[in-house]
Amino acid sequence: MSAPFKLDLTHRPRRLRRNATVRSLVEETILTPADFIAPLFVVDGKGAPEPISSMPGVLRYNITDLVKECRALAKLGVPAVALFPKLAVKFKDDAGSAALDADALILRTVKAVKKAVPGLVVMTDIALDPYTTHGHDGVLTADGLDVDNDATVEILVKMAVLHARAGVDFVAPSDMMDGRIGAIRRALDAAGFTQTAIMGYSAKFASAYYGPFREAVGSASAAGTHHLDKRTYQLNPANRREALAEVALDEAEGADILMVKPAGAYLDIIRDVREATRKPVAAYQVSGEYAQIHAAAKMGWLDLERTRHESLLAIKRAGADMILTYFAKEMAVVLKG
Repeated sequence: MSAPFKLDLTHRPRRLRRNATVRSLVEETILTPADFIAPLFVVDGKGAPEPISSMPGVLRYNITDLVKECRALAKLGVPAVALFPKLAVKFKDDAGSAALDADALILRTVKAVKKAVPGLVVMTDIALDPYTTHGHDGVLTADGLDVDNDATVEILVKMAVLHARAGVDFVAPSDMMDGRIGAIRRALDAAGFTQTAIMGYSAKFASAYYGPFREAVGSASAAGTHHLDKRTYQLNPANRREALAEVALDEAEGADILMVKPAGAYLDIIRDVREATRKPVAAYQVSGEYAQIHAAAKMGWLDLERTRHESLLAIKRAGADMILTYFAKEMAVVLKG
């Protein structure tokens, strides 16, 4: 009988995978609740939380219930929330005028959260899509065919100062207008808000993955806006170098954190940005990424918990210092264990 076949190997990488304890000892990328920023949706009134059909488990909250959710997140170790309002159609117009209302829903929400959970970092979206009837991130040109860059920035600057005055920790311009980071930084400093930080949506792509979010904030509710064409201001998904140029501009103009959005299909961009800057890098695991994982799990094609964890691990491994994700709370529960 011949002897068992044996390879003469010095290196056997499987030695470091032989049991769970060894694997944990050499694990390179580890997720913690502190990695996550929880996006939350707020509506006016006192109604019960509203489910979002395309985002299982995600709700729109009234201010009181949103504050409770913020307390729960803070207790779990999630350090930050990003707030997004959903306005009734009657408050919208072509110019997004409600964004500059001194008693706007988002401003009342920021004040309530900061009063109840002062240690929680609060971020707010600076863009006009929740406020406009057409669903674009800014005001339109006279012919209605494009977004007017400079006129939009003028509004965003005023909006950012209002948010800073309400007590927000980070304003997060998501509009992709040229020059908006620098204009907002100058306006914040001139108004005395030198400590209000900016998280720039620096490499935001014209992605097909945003559909459920548009349902959540109601920016796709107007006729003909379900497939809004934002390619004149959001990045071409084909372009890698252009993304890095945008990131470099945001950094030069004063952004404190640089974001890549979406995350899962743009891991190469996250890695490129991580290698190009010493600034903190954020990545947004967007609504479509969340929805597709849930949909596949519902069909029995994927394991929800394992896929959820792997998707977030990949984003952090690519170089993200923080991840905006709708999985933030449930992942924090699991990780806190």
